[in-house]
Amino acid sequence: MYQVGWDKQEIKIKAQGYAMFGFGNWHHRAHEARTALYARSFSILAEQKNRLIFCCLDLGCITYAMRSQAVARLKQIYATDFDETQLVLMATHTHSAPGGCGYEALYNMPTPGFVPEHLNAIVDAIVSSIQNAIQNEQATEIVQTTQLFANETPVAWNRSIKSYNRNPDVSKRTDKETHLALNREMQLIGFYREQKLQAFISLFGVHATCLSNQLRAHDGDNKGYAAAFAEQALAEQGIQNPVTIFAQASAGDVSPHFHGPNEHKIRNKMKGEKEYQYAQQNGRYQTELALSAFEKNALKTVEGKVDAVFSYVDMSDIEIPAEFAFDRTGAKTSGACHGASFFGGVPIDGPGVAKPLMMGMGILADQVKRLKTRNPAAADYAYYQALYASQGPKKILMETGAKKILGQPIGTPPGIFDPLIAEMNRQVKAGAIQESLLVAHVVPLQIIRLGQLTLVCGPGEFTTIAGQRVLNTVKKVLASNSDIEQVWLCSYCNDYMGYVTTFEEYQEQAYEGGHTLFGQWTLAACQSKFQDLAAQLLLAKDQREYDQTTRPKPVPAEELAKRTNYGNLKSAVGSGKVI
Repeated sequence: MYQVGWDKQEIKIKAQGYAMFGFGNWHHRAHEARTALYARSFSILAEQKNRLIFCCLDLGCITYAMRSQAVARLKQIYATDFDETQLVLMATHTHSAPGGCGYEALYNMPTPGFVPEHLNAIVDAIVSSIQNAIQNEQATEIVQTTQLFANETPVAWNRSIKSYNRNPDVSKRTDKETHLALNREMQLIGFYREQKLQAFISLFGVHATCLSNQLRAHDGDNKGYAAAFAEQALAEQGIQNPVTIFAQASAGDVSPHFHGPNEHKIRNKMKGEKEYQYAQQNGRYQTELALSAFEKNALKTVEGKVDAVFSYVDMSDIEIPAEFAFDRTGAKTSGACHGASFFGGVPIDGPGVAKPLMMGMGILADQVKRLKTRNPAAADYAYYQALYASQGPKKILMETGAKKILGQPIGTPPGIFDPLIAEMNRQVKAGAIQESLLVAHVVPLQIIRLGQLTLVCGPGEFTTIAGQRVLNTVKKVLASNSDIEQVWLCSYCNDYMGYVTTFEEYQEQAYEGGHTLFGQWTLAACQSKFQDLAAQLLLAKDQREYDQTTRPKPVPAEELAKRTNYGNLKSAVGSGKVI
Protein backbone atom coordinates (compact mmCIF):
# COMPACT_ATOMS: atom_id res chain seq x y z
CA MET A 1 0.00 0.00 0.00
CA TYR A 2 1.18 3.50 -0.81
CA GLN A 3 1.46 6.49 1.48
CA VAL A 4 -0.61 9.24 -0.16
CA GLY A 5 -1.41 12.83 0.79
CA TRP A 6 -3.34 15.59 -0.91
CA ASP A 7 -4.11 19.25 -0.49
CA LYS A 8 -5.36 22.30 -2.35
CA GLN A 9 -4.35 25.93 -2.00
CA GLU A 10 -5.91 29.01 -3.52
CA ILE A 11 -3.85 30.89 -6.08
CA LYS A 12 -4.15 34.33 -4.53
CA ILE A 13 -4.14 36.64 -7.52
CA LYS A 14 -6.14 39.84 -7.42
CA ALA A 15 -8.09 40.67 -10.57
CA GLN A 16 -6.93 44.16 -11.52
CA GLY A 17 -7.35 44.53 -15.24
CA TYR A 18 -4.65 42.31 -16.69
CA ALA A 19 -5.58 40.20 -19.70
CA MET A 20 -6.25 36.52 -19.18
CA PHE A 21 -4.33 33.75 -20.95
CA GLY A 22 -5.90 31.65 -23.68
CA PHE A 23 -7.87 33.66 -26.20
CA GLY A 24 -5.09 36.16 -26.88
CA ASN A 25 -7.51 39.09 -26.99
CA TRP A 26 -6.49 42.55 -25.83
CA HIS A 27 -9.94 43.20 -24.38
CA HIS A 28 -10.27 39.91 -22.41
CA ARG A 29 -9.36 41.37 -19.00
CA ALA A 30 -10.05 40.27 -15.44
CA HIS A 31 -11.75 42.83 -13.23
CA GLU A 32 -13.27 40.43 -10.72
CA ALA A 33 -13.08 36.82 -9.50
CA ARG A 34 -16.07 34.63 -10.20
CA THR A 35 -14.51 31.57 -8.58
CA ALA A 36 -11.30 30.94 -6.72
CA LEU A 37 -8.46 29.33 -8.66
CA TYR A 38 -6.55 26.49 -7.00
CA ALA A 39 -3.41 24.42 -7.01
CA ARG A 40 -4.41 20.83 -6.18
CA SER A 41 -1.65 18.36 -5.28
CA PHE A 42 -1.20 14.65 -4.63
CA SER A 43 1.93 13.11 -3.13
CA ILE A 44 2.36 9.36 -3.58
CA LEU A 45 5.15 7.73 -1.60
CA ALA A 46 6.31 4.24 -2.49
CA GLU A 47 9.37 2.25 -1.43
CA GLN A 48 12.67 3.87 -0.44
CA LYS A 49 11.28 7.41 -0.27
CA ASN A 50 10.40 7.17 -3.96
CA ARG A 51 7.72 9.80 -4.43
CA LEU A 52 5.48 10.96 -7.29
CA ILE A 53 3.92 14.40 -7.08
CA PHE A 54 0.98 15.58 -9.17
CA CYS A 55 -0.05 19.24 -9.03
CA CYS A 56 -2.90 20.56 -11.18
CA LEU A 57 -3.49 24.29 -11.53
CA ASP A 58 -6.60 26.21 -12.57
CA LEU A 59 -4.62 28.00 -15.27
CA GLY A 60 -4.41 28.18 -19.03
CA CYS A 61 -1.01 26.53 -19.15
CA ILE A 62 2.17 25.73 -17.26
CA THR A 63 5.25 27.80 -18.06
CA TYR A 64 8.95 27.16 -17.56
CA ALA A 65 8.93 30.09 -15.15
CA MET A 66 6.39 28.30 -12.94
CA ARG A 67 8.11 24.94 -13.03
CA SER A 68 11.69 26.17 -12.60
CA GLN A 69 10.82 28.41 -9.64
CA ALA A 70 8.70 25.73 -7.96
CA VAL A 71 11.44 23.14 -8.45
CA ALA A 72 14.08 25.48 -7.00
CA ARG A 73 12.02 26.08 -3.87
CA LEU A 74 11.15 22.42 -3.40
CA LYS A 75 14.83 21.48 -3.70
CA GLN A 76 15.63 24.00 -0.98
CA ILE A 77 13.00 22.44 1.28
CA TYR A 78 13.53 18.74 0.61
CA ALA A 79 17.08 18.56 -0.77
CA THR A 80 17.85 15.03 -2.01
CA ASP A 81 14.39 13.78 -1.00
CA PHE A 82 12.93 15.72 -3.94
CA ASP A 83 13.30 14.32 -7.47
CA GLU A 84 12.10 16.83 -10.05
CA THR A 85 11.75 14.12 -12.71
CA GLN A 86 8.84 12.74 -10.66
CA LEU A 87 6.96 16.05 -10.41
CA VAL A 88 4.07 16.57 -12.84
CA LEU A 89 2.61 20.07 -13.15
CA MET A 90 -0.69 20.10 -15.05
CA ALA A 91 -3.06 22.87 -16.15
CA THR A 92 -6.83 22.61 -16.54
CA HIS A 93 -6.52 25.03 -19.49
CA THR A 94 -9.20 27.42 -18.33
CA HIS A 95 -9.11 30.55 -20.48
CA SER A 96 -10.36 32.67 -17.57
CA ALA A 97 -7.17 32.69 -15.50
CA PRO A 98 -4.26 35.13 -15.26
CA GLY A 99 -1.80 35.83 -18.03
CA GLY A 100 1.68 37.29 -17.85
CA CYS A 101 3.15 34.23 -16.12
CA GLY A 102 5.88 33.13 -18.54
CA TYR A 103 9.38 34.27 -19.39
CA GLU A 104 8.68 34.02 -23.13
CA ALA A 105 7.26 37.21 -24.62
CA LEU A 106 4.59 36.39 -27.20
CA TYR A 107 1.70 34.99 -25.17
CA ASN A 108 2.21 37.77 -22.62
CA MET A 109 1.59 40.54 -25.17
CA PRO A 110 -2.11 41.01 -24.30
CA THR A 111 -1.46 41.10 -20.53
CA PRO A 112 0.51 43.38 -21.32
CA GLY A 113 3.93 42.00 -20.43
CA PHE A 114 5.27 39.89 -17.58
CA VAL A 115 3.53 40.10 -14.20
CA PRO A 116 5.81 38.84 -11.40
CA GLU A 117 3.11 39.01 -8.74
CA HIS A 118 1.04 36.52 -10.75
CA LEU A 119 3.96 34.14 -11.03
CA ASN A 120 4.85 34.47 -7.35
CA ALA A 121 1.29 33.69 -6.27
CA ILE A 122 1.21 30.61 -8.49
CA VAL A 123 4.54 29.29 -7.21
CA ASP A 124 3.45 29.93 -3.61
CA ALA A 125 0.29 27.87 -4.18
CA ILE A 126 2.21 25.05 -5.87
CA VAL A 127 4.79 24.77 -3.12
CA SER A 128 2.30 25.11 -0.25
CA SER A 129 -0.09 22.51 -1.65
CA ILE A 130 2.76 20.06 -2.26
CA GLN A 131 4.21 20.60 1.22
CA ASN A 132 0.83 19.97 2.80
CA ALA A 133 0.22 16.92 0.64
CA ILE A 134 3.54 15.42 1.75
CA GLN A 135 2.80 16.20 5.41
CA ASN A 136 -0.62 14.54 5.09
CA GLU A 137 0.62 11.23 3.64
CA GLN A 138 -1.18 8.22 5.06
CA ALA A 139 -1.66 4.60 4.06
CA THR A 140 -3.95 4.70 1.05
CA GLU A 141 -5.23 2.22 -1.50
CA ILE A 142 -5.01 3.41 -5.10
CA VAL A 143 -7.38 2.12 -7.77
CA GLN A 144 -7.90 2.80 -11.45
CA THR A 145 -10.98 2.65 -13.64
CA THR A 146 -12.48 4.15 -16.79
CA GLN A 147 -15.94 5.18 -17.90
CA LEU A 148 -17.35 6.29 -21.24
CA PHE A 149 -19.63 9.27 -21.60
CA ALA A 150 -22.90 8.14 -23.18
CA ASN A 151 -23.17 9.37 -26.75
CA GLU A 152 -26.15 11.52 -25.84
CA THR A 153 -24.35 13.37 -23.02
CA PRO A 154 -23.70 16.89 -24.41
CA VAL A 155 -20.22 17.32 -22.96
CA ALA A 156 -17.82 17.56 -25.93
CA TRP A 157 -17.64 17.93 -29.72
CA ASN A 158 -14.82 17.84 -32.26
CA ARG A 159 -14.43 21.43 -33.44
CA SER A 160 -12.24 20.62 -36.46
CA ILE A 161 -14.09 17.81 -38.20
CA LYS A 162 -12.59 18.40 -41.65
CA SER A 163 -9.11 18.01 -40.21
CA TYR A 164 -10.15 14.95 -38.20
CA ASN A 165 -11.62 13.24 -41.27
CA ARG A 166 -8.31 13.55 -43.12
CA ASN A 167 -6.85 10.85 -40.87
CA PRO A 168 -6.84 7.40 -42.48
CA ASP A 169 -7.14 5.74 -39.06
CA VAL A 170 -10.59 7.14 -38.17
CA SER A 171 -14.19 6.44 -39.04
CA LYS A 172 -15.28 9.47 -41.05
CA ARG A 173 -17.88 11.60 -39.26
CA THR A 174 -20.44 14.07 -40.59
CA ASP A 175 -21.12 17.48 -39.11
CA LYS A 176 -23.97 15.83 -37.20
CA GLU A 177 -21.57 13.36 -35.57
CA THR A 178 -18.87 15.66 -34.21
CA HIS A 179 -19.61 14.40 -30.67
CA LEU A 180 -18.32 10.99 -31.79
CA ALA A 181 -15.08 12.29 -33.31
CA LEU A 182 -13.20 12.26 -30.01
CA ASN A 183 -12.19 9.99 -27.15
CA ARG A 184 -15.26 9.91 -24.87
CA GLU A 185 -13.50 7.85 -22.20
CA MET A 186 -12.68 9.34 -18.81
CA GLN A 187 -9.74 7.74 -17.04
CA LEU A 188 -9.65 7.79 -13.26
CA ILE A 189 -7.24 7.20 -10.39
CA GLY A 190 -9.00 6.86 -7.04
CA PHE A 191 -7.62 7.09 -3.51
CA TYR A 192 -9.32 5.05 -0.77
CA ARG A 193 -8.98 4.95 2.99
CA GLU A 194 -11.12 2.70 5.16
CA GLN A 195 -12.74 1.48 1.94
CA LYS A 196 -14.09 4.95 1.19
CA LEU A 197 -13.27 7.11 -1.81
CA GLN A 198 -11.41 10.12 -0.41
CA ALA A 199 -9.96 11.84 -3.48
CA PHE A 200 -9.30 11.18 -7.17
CA ILE A 201 -7.70 12.30 -10.43
CA SER A 202 -9.72 12.44 -13.66
CA LEU A 203 -8.33 12.62 -17.19
CA PHE A 204 -10.70 13.67 -19.96
CA GLY A 205 -9.94 15.88 -22.92
CA VAL A 206 -12.24 18.86 -23.50
CA HIS A 207 -11.31 22.52 -23.78
CA ALA A 208 -12.12 24.63 -20.74
CA THR A 209 -13.69 27.29 -22.95
CA CYS A 210 -17.35 27.28 -21.96
CA LEU A 211 -16.76 30.93 -21.05
CA SER A 212 -16.14 33.37 -23.88
CA ASN A 213 -13.64 36.14 -24.39
CA GLN A 214 -16.39 38.68 -23.70
CA LEU A 215 -16.39 38.01 -19.95
CA ARG A 216 -14.28 39.77 -17.34
CA ALA A 217 -13.77 37.44 -14.39
CA HIS A 218 -11.28 34.83 -13.21
CA ASP A 219 -13.08 31.48 -13.29
CA GLY A 220 -12.17 27.79 -13.23
CA ASP A 221 -14.53 27.04 -16.15
CA ASN A 222 -15.80 23.47 -16.60
CA LYS A 223 -12.80 21.70 -15.05
CA GLY A 224 -12.81 24.00 -12.03
CA TYR A 225 -16.53 23.51 -11.51
CA ALA A 226 -16.16 19.73 -11.89
CA ALA A 227 -13.53 19.66 -9.13
CA ALA A 228 -15.63 21.86 -6.86
CA PHE A 229 -18.77 19.76 -7.36
CA ALA A 230 -16.89 16.50 -6.77
CA GLU A 231 -15.22 17.79 -3.62
CA GLN A 232 -18.58 19.00 -2.33
CA ALA A 233 -20.15 15.61 -3.02
CA LEU A 234 -17.38 13.79 -1.13
CA ALA A 235 -17.55 16.26 1.75
CA GLU A 236 -21.28 15.61 2.04
CA GLN A 237 -20.42 11.92 2.46
CA GLY A 238 -18.28 12.82 5.46
CA ILE A 239 -14.87 12.86 3.76
CA GLN A 240 -12.45 15.30 5.37
CA ASN A 241 -10.44 17.53 3.03
CA PRO A 242 -11.40 15.84 -0.27
CA VAL A 243 -9.35 16.90 -3.28
CA THR A 244 -10.21 16.08 -6.87
CA ILE A 245 -8.23 16.90 -10.00
CA PHE A 246 -9.95 17.16 -13.37
CA ALA A 247 -7.02 17.27 -15.75
CA GLN A 248 -6.78 17.15 -19.53
CA ALA A 249 -6.10 14.38 -22.02
CA SER A 250 -6.26 14.86 -25.83
CA ALA A 251 -8.26 18.09 -25.88
CA GLY A 252 -6.65 19.88 -28.85
CA ASP A 253 -9.61 19.55 -31.21
CA VAL A 254 -12.30 19.01 -28.55
CA SER A 255 -14.73 21.79 -27.65
CA PRO A 256 -17.33 21.99 -24.86
CA HIS A 257 -19.62 23.76 -27.34
CA PHE A 258 -21.92 22.17 -29.91
CA HIS A 259 -20.40 21.90 -33.39
CA GLY A 260 -22.73 21.01 -36.22
CA PRO A 261 -25.79 22.42 -38.03
CA ASN A 262 -26.76 25.89 -36.74
CA GLU A 263 -23.74 25.97 -34.43
CA HIS A 264 -23.38 29.76 -34.59
CA LYS A 265 -27.07 30.35 -33.87
CA ILE A 266 -26.91 28.02 -30.88
CA ARG A 267 -23.72 29.59 -29.52
CA ASN A 268 -24.98 33.15 -29.97
CA LYS A 269 -27.95 32.45 -27.70
CA MET A 270 -25.56 31.84 -24.85
CA LYS A 271 -24.26 35.10 -23.38
CA GLY A 272 -23.16 36.36 -19.99
CA GLU A 273 -24.74 34.51 -17.07
CA LYS A 274 -25.89 31.70 -19.37
CA GLU A 275 -22.24 30.96 -20.14
CA TYR A 276 -21.47 30.46 -16.46
CA GLN A 277 -24.49 28.18 -16.11
CA TYR A 278 -23.29 26.23 -19.15
CA ALA A 279 -19.78 25.84 -17.69
CA GLN A 280 -21.30 24.56 -14.45
CA GLN A 281 -23.44 22.02 -16.30
CA ASN A 282 -20.46 20.77 -18.30
CA GLY A 283 -18.59 20.40 -15.00
CA ARG A 284 -21.51 18.46 -13.52
CA TYR A 285 -21.42 16.00 -16.41
CA GLN A 286 -17.75 15.33 -15.67
CA THR A 287 -18.34 15.06 -11.91
CA GLU A 288 -21.30 12.71 -12.29
CA LEU A 289 -19.45 10.39 -14.65
CA ALA A 290 -16.43 10.21 -12.35
CA LEU A 291 -18.42 9.45 -9.22
CA SER A 292 -20.58 6.95 -11.09
CA ALA A 293 -17.48 5.13 -12.31
CA PHE A 294 -16.21 4.61 -8.76
CA GLU A 295 -19.65 3.51 -7.55
CA LYS A 296 -20.56 1.10 -10.35
CA ASN A 297 -17.41 -0.09 -12.07
CA ALA A 298 -15.01 -2.85 -11.22
CA LEU A 299 -11.96 -1.19 -9.68
CA LYS A 300 -8.43 -2.35 -10.39
CA THR A 301 -6.01 -1.97 -7.48
CA VAL A 302 -2.80 -0.17 -8.42
CA GLU A 303 0.28 -1.98 -7.14
CA GLY A 304 3.99 -1.80 -7.79
CA LYS A 305 6.79 0.69 -8.06
CA VAL A 306 6.71 4.35 -9.04
CA ASP A 307 9.15 5.72 -11.56
CA ALA A 308 9.65 8.51 -14.10
CA VAL A 309 11.77 9.68 -16.98
CA PHE A 310 11.95 13.37 -17.86
CA SER A 311 13.91 15.20 -20.53
CA TYR A 312 13.93 18.58 -22.23
CA VAL A 313 14.14 18.54 -26.03
CA ASP A 314 14.63 21.29 -28.60
CA MET A 315 11.52 20.97 -30.75
CA SER A 316 12.91 23.35 -33.36
CA ASP A 317 15.67 21.03 -34.57
CA ILE A 318 14.65 17.37 -34.61
CA GLU A 319 15.47 14.97 -37.44
CA ILE A 320 12.53 12.63 -37.95
CA PRO A 321 13.18 8.88 -38.21
CA ALA A 322 11.72 7.51 -41.43
CA GLU A 323 9.32 5.27 -39.50
CA PHE A 324 7.47 8.38 -38.28
CA ALA A 325 7.72 10.27 -41.60
CA PHE A 326 5.94 7.79 -43.89
CA ASP A 327 9.34 6.36 -44.88
CA ARG A 328 10.59 9.74 -46.06
CA THR A 329 14.15 10.80 -45.34
CA GLY A 330 15.30 14.30 -44.49
CA ALA A 331 12.15 15.35 -42.63
CA LYS A 332 12.85 17.84 -39.85
CA THR A 333 11.13 20.24 -37.53
CA SER A 334 11.92 23.95 -37.72
CA GLY A 335 11.81 27.09 -35.64
CA ALA A 336 8.38 28.03 -34.39
CA CYS A 337 5.97 29.67 -36.86
CA HIS A 338 2.38 30.87 -36.47
CA GLY A 339 0.15 30.55 -39.50
CA ALA A 340 -2.59 32.89 -40.69
CA SER A 341 -5.23 30.45 -39.41
CA PHE A 342 -3.87 30.84 -35.88
CA PHE A 343 -4.84 34.50 -35.91
CA GLY A 344 -8.32 33.57 -37.11
CA GLY A 345 -8.99 31.71 -33.87
CA VAL A 346 -11.81 29.19 -33.50
CA PRO A 347 -15.21 30.61 -34.53
CA ILE A 348 -17.34 28.98 -31.82
CA ASP A 349 -14.88 28.83 -28.92
CA GLY A 350 -12.90 32.02 -29.47
CA PRO A 351 -12.94 33.90 -32.78
CA GLY A 352 -9.93 35.95 -33.78
CA VAL A 353 -9.50 38.32 -36.71
CA ALA A 354 -12.26 38.53 -39.32
CA LYS A 355 -12.16 35.97 -42.12
CA PRO A 356 -11.46 38.55 -44.89
CA LEU A 357 -8.48 39.84 -42.91
CA MET A 358 -7.23 36.30 -42.34
CA MET A 359 -7.49 35.63 -46.08
CA GLY A 360 -5.54 38.82 -46.74
CA MET A 361 -2.86 37.63 -44.32
CA GLY A 362 -2.68 34.37 -46.25
CA ILE A 363 -2.19 36.20 -49.54
CA LEU A 364 0.62 38.26 -48.08
CA ALA A 365 2.21 35.11 -46.62
CA ASP A 366 2.15 33.47 -50.06
CA GLN A 367 3.82 36.53 -51.58
CA VAL A 368 6.56 36.41 -48.96
CA LYS A 369 7.09 32.71 -49.67
CA ARG A 370 7.47 33.36 -53.40
CA LEU A 371 9.91 36.19 -52.71
CA LYS A 372 12.03 34.19 -50.27
CA THR A 373 12.30 31.06 -52.44
CA ARG A 374 12.90 32.50 -55.92
CA ASN A 375 16.54 33.63 -55.61
CA PRO A 376 19.06 30.85 -54.85
CA ALA A 377 21.79 33.46 -54.50
CA ALA A 378 20.09 35.20 -51.59
CA ALA A 379 21.80 34.86 -48.21
CA ASP A 380 18.67 33.48 -46.57
CA TYR A 381 17.64 31.18 -49.42
CA ALA A 382 18.77 27.92 -47.75
CA TYR A 383 17.12 28.91 -44.47
CA TYR A 384 13.78 29.53 -46.15
CA GLN A 385 13.99 26.38 -48.23
CA ALA A 386 14.36 24.35 -45.05
CA LEU A 387 11.70 26.37 -43.22
CA TYR A 388 9.02 25.93 -45.87
CA ALA A 389 9.87 22.24 -46.26
CA SER A 390 9.23 21.78 -42.55
CA GLN A 391 6.21 24.07 -42.27
CA GLY A 392 4.57 22.65 -45.42
CA PRO A 393 1.28 24.30 -46.40
CA LYS A 394 1.21 26.73 -43.47
CA LYS A 395 0.71 30.33 -44.57
CA ILE A 396 3.40 31.71 -42.30
CA LEU A 397 2.48 35.07 -40.87
CA MET A 398 4.95 35.05 -37.98
CA GLU A 399 8.34 33.35 -37.97
CA THR A 400 8.14 33.27 -34.21
CA GLY A 401 11.50 31.62 -33.66
CA ALA A 402 13.25 34.10 -35.95
CA LYS A 403 11.18 37.06 -34.64
CA LYS A 404 9.82 38.10 -38.02
CA ILE A 405 6.39 39.06 -39.30
CA LEU A 406 5.86 38.47 -43.02
CA GLY A 407 9.60 38.17 -43.46
CA GLN A 408 10.40 41.46 -41.68
CA PRO A 409 11.80 41.90 -38.15
CA ILE A 410 9.18 42.31 -35.46
CA GLY A 411 8.61 45.93 -34.60
CA THR A 412 8.32 46.85 -38.29
CA PRO A 413 4.55 46.60 -38.95
CA PRO A 414 2.62 49.67 -37.71
CA GLY A 415 0.48 49.14 -34.62
CA ILE A 416 -2.11 51.84 -35.27
CA PHE A 417 -5.00 49.43 -35.77
CA ASP A 418 -3.93 46.55 -33.51
CA PRO A 419 -3.04 47.05 -29.83
CA LEU A 420 -1.16 43.73 -29.73
CA ILE A 421 1.13 44.82 -32.57
CA ALA A 422 1.48 48.18 -30.86
CA GLU A 423 2.52 46.47 -27.62
CA MET A 424 5.03 44.31 -29.50
CA ASN A 425 6.46 47.44 -31.13
CA ARG A 426 6.74 49.10 -27.72
CA GLN A 427 8.67 46.13 -26.34
CA VAL A 428 10.97 46.01 -29.37
CA LYS A 429 11.64 49.74 -29.06
CA ALA A 430 12.37 49.32 -25.35
CA GLY A 431 14.91 46.56 -26.09
CA ALA A 432 12.81 44.04 -24.18
CA ILE A 433 12.99 41.09 -26.59
CA GLN A 434 16.34 41.30 -28.34
CA GLU A 435 17.70 38.08 -26.81
CA SER A 436 14.52 36.66 -25.26
CA LEU A 437 12.44 34.01 -26.99
CA LEU A 438 8.90 34.73 -28.11
CA VAL A 439 7.78 31.15 -27.37
CA ALA A 440 9.36 28.10 -25.78
CA HIS A 441 11.49 25.94 -28.06
CA VAL A 442 13.11 23.67 -25.46
CA VAL A 443 10.25 21.84 -23.77
CA PRO A 444 9.90 18.90 -21.35
CA LEU A 445 8.63 15.43 -22.16
CA GLN A 446 7.85 13.04 -19.32
CA ILE A 447 6.62 9.51 -18.72
CA ILE A 448 5.36 8.55 -15.26
CA ARG A 449 4.88 5.05 -13.93
CA LEU A 450 2.50 4.32 -11.06
CA GLY A 451 2.38 0.58 -10.55
CA GLN A 452 0.89 -1.01 -13.67
CA LEU A 453 -0.28 2.39 -14.93
CA THR A 454 1.82 4.68 -17.14
CA LEU A 455 1.11 8.34 -17.91
CA VAL A 456 2.58 10.06 -20.95
CA CYS A 457 2.86 13.76 -20.04
CA GLY A 458 3.25 16.28 -22.85
CA PRO A 459 3.34 20.09 -22.88
CA GLY A 460 1.19 20.51 -25.98
CA GLU A 461 -2.45 20.57 -26.99
CA PHE A 462 -2.68 17.13 -28.60
CA THR A 463 -5.60 16.51 -30.92
CA THR A 464 -7.61 13.33 -30.47
CA ILE A 465 -5.73 11.26 -33.05
CA ALA A 466 -2.33 12.85 -32.39
CA GLY A 467 -2.69 11.81 -28.76
CA GLN A 468 -3.74 8.31 -29.75
CA ARG A 469 -0.72 7.90 -32.02
CA VAL A 470 1.65 8.97 -29.24
CA LEU A 471 0.05 6.41 -26.94
CA ASN A 472 0.34 3.71 -29.60
CA THR A 473 4.04 4.48 -29.98
CA VAL A 474 4.70 4.26 -26.24
CA LYS A 475 2.54 1.14 -25.80
CA LYS A 476 4.56 -0.64 -28.48
CA VAL A 477 7.78 0.02 -26.57
CA LEU A 478 6.36 -0.90 -23.16
CA ALA A 479 4.65 -4.06 -24.40
CA SER A 480 7.69 -6.10 -23.39
CA ASN A 481 7.00 -5.31 -19.72
CA SER A 482 4.06 -7.43 -18.62
CA ASP A 483 3.69 -5.39 -15.41
CA ILE A 484 2.53 -2.33 -17.37
CA GLU A 485 -1.13 -2.71 -18.28
CA GLN A 486 -2.41 0.78 -19.10
CA VAL A 487 -0.88 3.79 -20.87
CA TRP A 488 -2.78 7.09 -20.60
CA LEU A 489 -2.12 10.59 -21.91
CA CYS A 490 -1.99 13.74 -19.81
CA SER A 491 -1.58 17.02 -21.70
CA TYR A 492 -0.83 20.65 -20.79
CA CYS A 493 1.99 19.35 -18.58
CA ASN A 494 5.12 21.13 -17.34
CA ASP A 495 5.27 23.84 -20.06
CA TYR A 496 3.47 25.00 -23.21
CA MET A 497 4.39 24.37 -26.87
CA GLY A 498 1.16 25.16 -28.73
CA TYR A 499 -0.66 22.40 -30.63
CA VAL A 500 0.25 18.95 -31.85
CA THR A 501 -1.78 17.78 -34.85
CA THR A 502 -1.32 14.74 -37.03
CA PHE A 503 0.46 15.21 -40.35
CA GLU A 504 -2.87 14.77 -42.15
CA GLU A 505 -4.73 17.25 -39.93
CA TYR A 506 -1.94 19.76 -40.38
CA GLN A 507 -2.52 19.85 -44.15
CA GLU A 508 -5.99 21.32 -43.56
CA GLN A 509 -4.41 24.34 -41.82
CA ALA A 510 -7.35 24.95 -39.55
CA TYR A 511 -6.61 26.82 -36.33
CA GLU A 512 -4.95 23.75 -34.76
CA GLY A 513 -2.56 23.34 -37.69
CA GLY A 514 -1.77 27.05 -37.75
CA HIS A 515 -0.81 26.76 -34.08
CA THR A 516 1.29 23.62 -34.52
CA LEU A 517 4.45 25.66 -34.20
CA PHE A 518 7.28 23.40 -35.28
CA GLY A 519 5.81 22.30 -38.59
CA GLN A 520 4.10 19.34 -40.14
CA TRP A 521 6.45 16.86 -38.45
CA THR A 522 5.73 18.03 -34.90
CA LEU A 523 3.78 14.90 -33.96
CA ALA A 524 6.44 12.70 -35.54
CA ALA A 525 9.07 14.44 -33.41
CA CYS A 526 6.99 13.82 -30.28
CA GLN A 527 6.52 10.16 -31.18
CA SER A 528 10.23 9.72 -31.77
CA LYS A 529 11.25 11.36 -28.49
CA PHE A 530 8.58 9.61 -26.42
CA GLN A 531 9.67 6.32 -27.98
CA ASP A 532 13.21 6.98 -26.75
CA LEU A 533 11.99 7.92 -23.26
CA ALA A 534 9.81 4.82 -23.02
CA ALA A 535 12.82 2.66 -23.81
CA GLN A 536 14.72 4.34 -20.98
CA LEU A 537 11.87 3.73 -18.58
CA LEU A 538 12.31 -0.02 -19.10
CA LEU A 539 15.91 0.17 -17.89
CA ALA A 540 17.13 0.25 -14.32
CA LYS A 541 17.83 3.80 -13.18
CA ASP A 542 21.58 3.26 -13.03
CA GLN A 543 21.55 2.01 -16.64
CA ARG A 544 19.66 4.91 -18.19
CA GLU A 545 21.49 7.11 -20.64
CA TYR A 546 19.50 10.12 -21.76
CA ASP A 547 19.71 13.88 -21.47
CA GLN A 548 18.66 14.99 -17.99
CA THR A 549 20.59 18.26 -17.91
CA THR A 550 19.35 20.38 -20.84
CA ARG A 551 17.16 23.30 -19.83
CA PRO A 552 15.91 26.44 -21.61
CA LYS A 553 18.43 29.26 -21.71
CA PRO A 554 18.05 31.79 -18.90
CA VAL A 555 16.00 34.82 -19.81
CA PRO A 556 17.96 38.09 -19.75
CA ALA A 557 16.89 39.75 -16.50
CA GLU A 558 17.19 43.25 -17.92
CA GLU A 559 14.88 42.37 -20.82
CA LEU A 560 12.35 40.71 -18.54
CA ALA A 561 12.32 43.86 -16.42
CA LYS A 562 11.53 45.93 -19.50
CA ARG A 563 8.58 43.65 -20.28
CA THR A 564 7.21 44.01 -16.78
CA ASN A 565 4.29 46.39 -17.01
CA TYR A 566 3.16 47.24 -13.50
CA GLY A 567 3.30 51.00 -13.65
CA ASN A 568 2.01 51.30 -17.19
CA LEU A 569 -1.00 49.01 -16.85
CA LYS A 570 -3.65 51.65 -16.25
CA SER A 571 -2.48 53.99 -18.99
CA ALA A 572 -1.77 51.09 -21.35
CA VAL A 573 -5.21 49.51 -21.28
CA GLY A 574 -7.48 52.32 -20.17
CA SER A 575 -8.20 53.51 -23.70
CA GLY A 576 -7.57 50.18 -25.40
CA LYS A 577 -4.24 51.42 -26.75
CA VAL A 578 -0.69 51.08 -25.54
CA ILE A 579 1.38 54.12 -24.76
